[in-house]
Amino acid sequence: MPGIDPNLICHRLAVRSDAKPVQQKKRYMAADRREFIRKETATLLSIKHIRPVIHVEWLANVVLAPKGDTWRMCVDYSDLNKACPMDPYPVPRIDLLVDETAGCELLSFMDAFRGYHQVFMHPDDAEKTAFVTADGVYCYIVMPFGLRNAMATFQRMIGMLFKDVLGKTMEAYVDDILI
Repeated sequence: MPGIDPNLICHRLAVRSDAKPVQQKKRYMAADRREFIRKETATLLSIKHIRPVIHVEWLANVVLAPKGDTWRMCVDYSDLNKACPMDPYPVPRIDLLVDETAGCELLSFMDAFRGYHQVFMHPDDAEKTAFVTADGVYCYIVMPFGLRNAMATFQRMIGMLFKDVLGKTMEAYVDDILI
């Protein structure tokens, strides 16, 4: 599976030692939504972004967010997020990045497709991302959307990879890159 070398960066979950793991009760989903989740889960399994798990401490529900005329599969990590302190790594202000482009004759915008999924979860933390569907329980091998500090981890990685050009010929706001 392609992705960022885990020796460079992995996403860690700094769960507070006094936090009690939460297993959310599985929510009911209508048949059409269950089918959408089934297909999305099959895709994530086939590209090795998730794997089946058993006997997990943390368990979250899948929720579907509207996306045009379809849905986007999300995981409700609210309980896990409450147990993790905020990573103070600075994320640029988008308004300041836009101001930086004033006077530029040529600009190129790029969006890192499934950018978060290029960062692996640390093996010790992957099972904390467990979620339940009608077909089973899975966890992410790669960093999913919705985790409290995923944005900071991704921005840190961008800073490491592009430190020589950030602020000069390139700006980045998480997975949106401006050259």
